[in-house]
Amino acid sequence: MTEGQERLYLDDLAVGQRFASGPQALDAGQIKAFAEAFDPQPFHLDEAAAVSSLFGGLAASGWHTAAITMRLLVGSVPLAGGVIGAGGEIAWPRPTRPGDVLIVLSEVLEVTPSRSRPDRGMVTLRSETRNQHGEVVQTLTAKLVVPRRPRAEGPPEWNAAG
Repeated sequence: MTEGQERLYLDDLAVGQRFASGPQALDAGQIKAFAEAFDPQPFHLDEAAAVSSLFGGLAASGWHTAAITMRLLVGSVPLAGGVIGAGGEIAWPRPTRPGDVLIVLSEVLEVTPSRSRPDRGMVTLRSETRNQHGEVVQTLTAKLVVPRRPRAEGPPEWNAAG
């Protein structure tokens, strides 16, 4: 979310609403550093080993792509309570490679106010993470908890104990 950008509440969201992130570049050093810390497999760590793998070359961990997606979502979908996940489905149809520049395109699929908690609801958001060629490297359909816009308080005499 950029500074000064208006935060969106459940009441501000509608099915079909779209969001686009800015770009995020990825290089081999970042891929290897993430893999070393979180997914230490040869096809994420070593170019030579990666060539003979299913990927045919160095590829970012899917979880690295997911982490970048999260960063880009936070910057492009300005939800009032933050991007708070309550479940979802993720897929990586093609690998993320060194030199890729990723963007995230998101669309609101469903907006459901909570019956039991009137201060919030659920939003289903589908996001595609694409590389600089427009190829989809990740899809994410996430259920997000989003607060409702706070109700304006009544006149002071309504709020006084008495």
